[in-house]
Parts: sequence; structure tokens; C-alpha cells
Amino acid sequence: MSTAVLQSAKPHFKPPCTSVRSPPMNIKGKKIAVTGASSGIGQALANALAKNGAEVLIIGRREMAAADTAARISNAGGIAHFIAADITTAEGRANTLAAIKDKLGGLDMLVNNAGGVRGGRLEDITEPELMQMVAVNLTAPILLTRAALPLLRKSGDAAIVNVSSGLGLVGVPFYATYAATKAGVAMFGEALRRELKGEGIGVMTVFPVATDTAMMQSNNAGPELGFNKEPVDAVVAAILNGIEQDQLEVIRGGDARLQMIALNRTNPTALDDRFQTLKPALLKAVKDHSAL
Repeated sequence: MSTAVLQSAKPHFKPPCTSVRSPPMNIKGKKIAVTGASSGIGQALANALAKNGAEVLIIGRREMAAADTAARISNAGGIAHFIAADITTAEGRANTLAAIKDKLGGLDMLVNNAGGVRGGRLEDITEPELMQMVAVNLTAPILLTRAALPLLRKSGDAAIVNVSSGLGLVGVPFYATYAATKAGVAMFGEALRRELKGEGIGVMTVFPVATDTAMMQSNNAGPELGFNKEPVDAVVAAILNGIEQDQLEVIRGGDARLQMIALNRTNPTALDDRFQTLKPALLKAVKDHSAL
């Protein structure tokens, strides 16, 4: 979302707090598993991690796409493996954990990136679509993280990266369930970070705004409705910096996003009123948004 939603409101805000490793995390040599890594942010992040010397496991539902991503990384001189698995199922998570053990031989970082979205009015979205969003966006990362924790503990210098969404910080009309799942990811990460503090496992949550990936192709909302699509490379660069600096959060969208988050806390009805004026055009633009 952009200043199209904020209008002229400029509440006082503070940047998200961060902590910094001493020394910073060195990605080189790390064993990293990335879900949803056969396309979009996950694919670009896996590429970047491999270029920085990590050994990566590509996890995706589509075998050909996952294999192609791993092959491209290997052909470019990186080290990559792949597993075709649906992490919303118990079998898929078990196969993923087995692949982490067999192919990586350990785990230093788990990136929970896989996600799905369906826009539109709540009553117009089918129950299977709603349940799929909950399963892939929230339930799967919780259960996969739980299963991976013993391996992460063995690392001694491990991290969990959870990819949420800007909509997990500020709810937007016609994305009620998606926003709920992404807010759940945010609170899961925050609570788990505190649970694991001092135990050798850091937790970072990423809040991308609309990103120029295949996931956004069926979303027809533009800047006038607050959807400024950010290049995927910019998002990945911010994630890498966040990992290296052990940041607690990576919030994309600049000052406008931070202002919106602050306004949502101090004067939420101001955003309610602004969104009300955008509703007709916004619904028309996002009612067919589907990437599940």
C-alpha cells in the first residue's frame, strides 16, 4: 500500500527495532531449506543465498519447476538440491524433513516462504480456497518449523525466516483471510523468537508489500489503489541484509508503510474511511486475484 491510502496523514512513528549480530551471520557454508522456492520471492532468494555460498534445498509442489530451479543454481556454480513436496500434508512435511537430512546433512536456516492468496469478498471465496490459504500460509510453516527444530538446534548458529506480508500488519478489504493468516505468521514468529532466545536460533519475520512476481499477475490493482509492485530483487536484497544483520523484522514499503502501520494503531478509523472510498475500484481490481 502507498500514500494513496494514507493521503496527507503523517503520524509520528518509530522505525522497527533491530538487533545486530556480533559478528554478523556469514551465509557462506550455511545449509538452508527454502519453501515455495520454485518461483517468486522464494526462487529469487534461493538463487541469492546460493550465490553467497549457501547450500540450498529447493522445496516446491511442482517437481519440474523445483528441479529446474535447482539445476539453474548448480549450473551457475552454486550448490542446490530439490524436493517436490506439498508441505500442507503430513507426508509432504515428512518427505521434506527426510530430504533436509539426506541432501543437506543438517540445517542452519529454514525459510518459510510458501504461500497462497485469494482476493475478493469473504462470502464469494469458496471454503476450499479459504482452507487452502490457512493450510499453506499458517499451519504448514508452524508444523514444518516444529519438525525442523531438532536439526536447527544442532547447528548452534541457526535462524528461521518467516515470510509474512504487509497485509499482516494492516488489514486491507477483500483480503480478510489472507491477512489473518499472515498476521498469524507474524505473531508465530514474534512468540517463537522469544521462546528460542538464548538457544542459538534466531527468528526474523519479513513483511513484503506487493511484489512483481507470478503471485501478483491476477491482481489488477495499481498505485492509485495503493499497490506499488516492488521488484523482487529489492525484496531479496533486504532479506539478505536482514539475515546478515540478524534483524528482527524486514518491513518493505518505506516511510509510507511505517506511517500506515502507526496510523492503524493510533487512528484506525481514518484508514477505515479511506478504504471505504476505494472499495468499489479495489474490489473490481482484486476479485479475481488467485494464486493457490
